[in-house]
Amino acid sequence: MVGSSSLLLNVWESSLFIFFIWFPVARLSSQSTVSLVVLRVIIIAPSSIFKRCSHSQGVKRGRKVLGDKAKGGGAGRVSSTGWVNGHHQENGTENMSLFELVKMGRSATQSVVDEWIEAYKQDRDVALLELINFFIQCSGCKGAVSEEMFRHMQNSEIIRKMTEEFDEDSGDYPLTLSGPQWKRFRINFCDFIAVLVRQCQYSIIYDEYMMDTVISLLTGLSDSQVRAFRHTSTLAAMKLMTALVNVALNLSINMDNTQRQYEAERNKVIAKRANDRLELLLQKRKELQENQDDIENMMNAIFKGVFVHRYRDAIAEIRAICIEEIGVWMKLYSDAFLNDSYLKYVGWTMHDKQGEVRLKCLTALQGLFYSRELGSRLELFTSRFKDRIVSMTLDKEYDVAVQAIKLLTLILQSSDEVLTAEDCESVYHLVYSAHRPIAVSAGEFLFKKLFSHRGPEDEGLPRRGRQSLNGSLIKTTVFFFLESELHEHGAYLVDSLWECASELLKDWETMISLLLDEPMPGEEALTDRQETALVEIMLSAIRQACECHPPVGRGSGKRVRGVLFDKSMIKKPKRFLNYFVLVIGCTYCVDIDKVTSLLQIPKYFDLDIYTTGRLEKHMDALLRQIWEVVDKHTDTEVLEACSTTYHYLCNEEFTIFNRVDIARSQLLDELVDKFNRLLEDFLQEGEEPDEDDAYQVLSTLKKITAFHNAHDLSKWDLFNSNYSLLSTGLQNGDMPEQIVIHAMQCTHYIVLWHLAKVSEGSSIKGDLVTLRKQMRAFCLICQRYLSSINTAVKEQAFTILCDVLLIFSHQIMSSGREHLENLVYVPDSSLQAELLNFILDQVFIDQDDDSNSTDGQQDDEASKIEALHKRRNLLAAYCKLIIYNVVEMNTGADIFKQYMRYYNDYGDIIKETMSKTRQIDKIQCAKTLILSLQKLFNEMMSELGFSFDRSSSAFCGIKELARRFSLTFGLDQLKTREAIAMLHKDGIEFAFKEPSPQGEGGPPLNLPFLDILSEFSSKLLRQDKRTVHMYLERFMTFQMALQRDDCWLPLISYRNSLQAGMDDDTLSVISGISSRGSVRSKKSKQSAVSKRKLPEGMLIYRLLAEENSSSSFDGVWMNREQSVPTPVMMHSPHLTSTVLRDPKRMRPEDGYAATFSMPAEQHLQQAAMDYNRRGSGLMEEDEEPIVEDVMMSSEDRLEDINEGMDFNTMEIDLPASKNRRERNELKPDYFDPSSIMDDSVRIISALRLMFMHPPT
Repeated sequence: MVGSSSLLLNVWESSLFIFFIWFPVARLSSQSTVSLVVLRVIIIAPSSIFKRCSHSQGVKRGRKVLGDKAKGGGAGRVSSTGWVNGHHQENGTENMSLFELVKMGRSATQSVVDEWIEAYKQDRDVALLELINFFIQCSGCKGAVSEEMFRHMQNSEIIRKMTEEFDEDSGDYPLTLSGPQWKRFRINFCDFIAVLVRQCQYSIIYDEYMMDTVISLLTGLSDSQVRAFRHTSTLAAMKLMTALVNVALNLSINMDNTQRQYEAERNKVIAKRANDRLELLLQKRKELQENQDDIENMMNAIFKGVFVHRYRDAIAEIRAICIEEIGVWMKLYSDAFLNDSYLKYVGWTMHDKQGEVRLKCLTALQGLFYSRELGSRLELFTSRFKDRIVSMTLDKEYDVAVQAIKLLTLILQSSDEVLTAEDCESVYHLVYSAHRPIAVSAGEFLFKKLFSHRGPEDEGLPRRGRQSLNGSLIKTTVFFFLESELHEHGAYLVDSLWECASELLKDWETMISLLLDEPMPGEEALTDRQETALVEIMLSAIRQACECHPPVGRGSGKRVRGVLFDKSMIKKPKRFLNYFVLVIGCTYCVDIDKVTSLLQIPKYFDLDIYTTGRLEKHMDALLRQIWEVVDKHTDTEVLEACSTTYHYLCNEEFTIFNRVDIARSQLLDELVDKFNRLLEDFLQEGEEPDEDDAYQVLSTLKKITAFHNAHDLSKWDLFNSNYSLLSTGLQNGDMPEQIVIHAMQCTHYIVLWHLAKVSEGSSIKGDLVTLRKQMRAFCLICQRYLSSINTAVKEQAFTILCDVLLIFSHQIMSSGREHLENLVYVPDSSLQAELLNFILDQVFIDQDDDSNSTDGQQDDEASKIEALHKRRNLLAAYCKLIIYNVVEMNTGADIFKQYMRYYNDYGDIIKETMSKTRQIDKIQCAKTLILSLQKLFNEMMSELGFSFDRSSSAFCGIKELARRFSLTFGLDQLKTREAIAMLHKDGIEFAFKEPSPQGEGGPPLNLPFLDILSEFSSKLLRQDKRTVHMYLERFMTFQMALQRDDCWLPLISYRNSLQAGMDDDTLSVISGISSRGSVRSKKSKQSAVSKRKLPEGMLIYRLLAEENSSSSFDGVWMNREQSVPTPVMMHSPHLTSTVLRDPKRMRPEDGYAATFSMPAEQHLQQAAMDYNRRGSGLMEEDEEPIVEDVMMSSEDRLEDINEGMDFNTMEIDLPASKNRRERNELKPDYFDPSSIMDDSVRIISALRLMFMHPPT
C-alpha cells in the first residue's frame, strides 16, 4: 500500500512537470480541449493520492483511526501542529492533552481553541471526546472516558463510572488548590470556555451536536454527589452561559441592524428598490432568528438544569458562582435578564448564611446601579429588598457591610427619594465604627447625602472665609458631630470623611475665620458648644494631615509619618500663625476644653518656618500666650498640654531652641522659687495653714508636676522639698489629699529622671548611691501611705509602688546594665502582704447599686463605669508584679479564686494572668490554682461548718471554678502532664491532711475536696490515671475502700474518675498496637510521633524530689527556689502611672536542680516492687488496646453549617472504594498511642515513682 501510493505520487509529479512545459505550446497549436482535460486530471488526481498517503502515514506511526459514527466521521489530519488522538501535536509528536495545555498556560488560549476547532471539523467525535475528558480531568478525577464508553453509554452511566473511579486522596481538586499555578488554571479554564464559544458562534454551536453534548454532560455533573464534579461543572456551565449571553447579545444587535436595513430598503421607491437585496435581508433575518432561538434554548437548558438547582447548593462557593454570573447576565443583556424573574434569585440569596455569597449578591447589584439607566429599572426590586440591604450594613462580615454601604450610596445617587431618613441615619452612625473600611464607606455616604448638593445660589460665594461655601459645609459638619452625641470621637469622624472631603477638612483658614470673625447681619453665631466641637474637628484634621494614619483604635496598619504642618498647606502662613495666636490668647485663653485642643496644634508645625519666614515675633507671641495659660490655669489637662508644647518646641535641631529654652527656664525658675517660698511658710511648726495657702501650694505643685512629666528638672533638686511634704503629711495626718497625691507623683518623676540619667552613664560617681537611698526612702513612705484613711491617697501610693517595684526589679540589669545591680529592690513579705490586702479590699468589692443619684441615673452609671475602669487598672498593675516575678506566684491564688465571682469585671485580666504564669512555670501555676481552690474550700468550711451540703451554691461554685480552671489547660495533655500530676498530688494531700472531726473511722475533714479535684481527672493522660490512683490508695485504709455512705461519695466519685478508661489501655501505650493503626500511613505516624515527642530523661523526678524534701504542705512553696525553671523572657510592661517607656527585658532566673532524698535506683526498685504487688490482673486487662477519638467528626461540622437550609443537593461522601480509606479513619485521632510509645515506659515509671511515697 505504501509503495503504490508513492508510485502514484511520483507519476502525478511527472505529469505536472510535463504539463507546465507542454501547455504553452498546446495553446498555440489550438489543442486547448486536450489541455483542459489533462489539467482536470492532474488537479483531481492528488485528492485520492493524498488521502491514501495520509492513511498510510497514520498507520505507519501507529495512530488508531476511528470508524465513522452516525453523525460525523473521518480520520485525523496530518499537520505540523494539530490534534492526533485527542492530544496536542507539535512538530508531529504527541505532547500534552487539552487539560495540560490549559493548566500550563504556555500556549495562547486562542490558538488552543482554534486547533481544537480544526480537529473537530476533521473528526468531531475524537475532538468532543477530548473535550469531555477535559472537564473530567479539571474536576480532579483520575479516570478517563474511553471511546467505547462515549459510543455506547449514556451521560448518567459515564458519570456513575467516573464517580466510582474517583480516587479521593485529600479531597482537593484543581479549583480548590492553592498556589499561583492553580489560580492561573482557574482563569485559563474560564477563558477557554469563553473563547471556545466565541470562536464557534458562527457555525459549530448550531450543529445540534457539540453544544447538546456539552450541556448534557455539565448538567449531569452538576447534579453529582461528588463536590469536585459539582463545583467544576457548575463553574463551566455558568461561564458557558455567560458566553452564550454574549452571542445572544450579538445576534440581537445583528437582527436590529438587519431589520433597520430591511425597512430602509423597503421604504425606497419601486424604481430604486432592489428586490434581490430585500430577499437577502429577509433570509438573513430568518437565519438570525433561528440562531437566536437555538441560543435561547441552550440558555434555558443551562439555567433550568444547572442554575435553578445550584444557586441553593450546600457549598457556598458554588452558590457564589451562580450569583456572580447572573449579575453579569443582567448587566450584559439587560433586555432579557433584568426583570423580576431573575432578580428574585439575587434578592433571596441576600439572606444566605455565608458571607461570601451575600457579598456576591451586593457586588452584582452594584454593577447594575452604577448605570442610571439600569438603576431606574430596579425600582420594584429596591422597594422589596431595601430593608434587607440596609440591615446588611450591620453584617457580621465586615466586607459584606462595606459593600452594603457602597450599594446604598449608589442607590442614593440614582434617586434621593428611595432611602428614608431612618435608612440614612442607620448608615450615619457607622462613621464612628472601629473598622476603618466601614467608616470610610459610611463617610462617603454621608458626604454624598449632606455635602454634594449645590444649588444655583452657591455659585457666587467666595472660596474661603466665613461666607464661603466651605464655611456652610464646615458648620454642617459641626452640627452633625454634635447631633450624633458622640462628642469624644471627632478624630473618628474626620478620618471617615478624609478620603472624600479632605479639601474641605484642610480649609483651616475658614475654620479659624468661623472662630474669630463676627457673624454677618442675620447670621446665627456659633454657640460655645459648637465652637468647642469646631476646635476639636480642626485639631483632628491637622493631626490626620500630618501623621497620615487612622486614630487610635481604628486600623492596624504601620504608622506612616506624614508631612508637617508647613506653609505649603496654607496660602498665607503669616496670617494663619497670627490668627492662631489670637485664637489662643484673646478668645479662648480661659476655656479649658478649647485651649487644651489648641495647644496641641503647635506640635504639628514645621518650626523652620519661624526662621526662614522671619516670623520670630510670632514665636515670642506664642510663648507669651503659653506662659499666660500656665499662670491662669490649674487644670491638669491644660498644664500637661502646655508642658508637651514646650517639649516639642525645645528641639535642639531647630534654630529657635535657645529662644524657647530661655523662656522655659524662666518659667520654671519662677515656679520653683514660688513653690519653695510657699512650702516654707506652709510647713512652719505651730501654725495651721489656711485654705489659701494650701491652694497656692497645690496649684504650684500641680504645675511643677505637669512639667516634670516631660522635662528634666533635676537641677532644681526638688526631692527634699517633696519628701518633707510627704513626711509632714504622715506625721500630722491633716495634709490635703490632692497635695499628697501630686507630691508623690512629682517625687516619682524625680526618681525616674534620676534613673534615666544614671542609666545613660552621664552621672557622677555618687549619683547611684543617692538614687538608691532616695528610691528606698520613697518606697517606704509610699508603703506607709497604703494604710491611709483617704482612698485616693492609697490608690496613688499603690499605683506608684507597683511601677517602682517593676522598674527596679531584676530586669533593670538587662541589655548590658549590670552596673545597676545595686538598685534592684525586692519587696519583703510585709510589703507583698500589704499590696495583696489592698487589692482584696479595694478591687474585689461589690458595686454600689444605689441609682438614686442627684445628677440622674445616667451620670451615676458613668461614675460607676469610671470607678470600674480605675479598679481594673489597679488589678492590672498588681498582676504585672505576678507575671514578672516581682512578688511570689502563690500570691496569685487570692486573685485566681475571684475568677468566677468577678468574671464580668475582671475575667479577662485574671485569665491573661493565668496564661502568662503558665508560660513561666506550668507546675507552679498549677499549684497556685489548686491553692486558690483550697482557700475557697477553707472559707466555705469556716462559714458552713464541716457538715455542709455538697449541693449548696457555695460548693457548686467552687466546682464550677475548678471546671473553668481545667479548661484553661487546653487539649494538649502532654504539655501539661507534669502540672496536672502535681495538681492532683497537692489536692490528694489536702483532702487527707486533716483528720476526721468525728473520730477514728470517720471521713477526713477535707474529703469533699476530692469532688472538686475530680474536675481535673479528664486532663490526666490515660496511662497516668493509674499512677495517681495508686498514690490515692496510699492514703486510704482498707475500711475506706469498703465505705458506701454519702459522706464517702467524694472519694468514690474521684476514684471512679481515675478508673474511667484506665484498666484497658495501659499496654496500648507500650505496644503501640491500635485497631486503627493499619489504616494509618507511615507519613501520618511519623508526623504524630514528631508532634507528641516527650522530653528525654525522667523530668518527673524533680516533682518527686520536691515531695521528699518538704515535710509539710506549706513547705511546698518554700522549696520552690530549688525547682523553679528559668522563666520565659517577657516583654517590657506598660507602666500604670509614669511616662518612662524604656524597653526592658526580664532577667532569667537561675535554674535549680532538685535534690533527692533517696537514689534513683532505690526509687525504681521500690516502684517495681509496689507495681508487682498489685497482682497480675493488670497485665491481663491491658492486652486489648483502646484508642479514643475526641475530635468532632466532619459530619457533625457539616450538619452545623447547613442547619436550617433546604437544599436539593447536599454534599455526600463518595461511595466506598478499594483504593480509598473509610471516612471515619481519616478523622484526626488526637490520642494516638503509637505516637508516644517510645518514651512512655520511662515516663509512666517516673509518674508512679512520684506517687509511691506520701509525705509523712
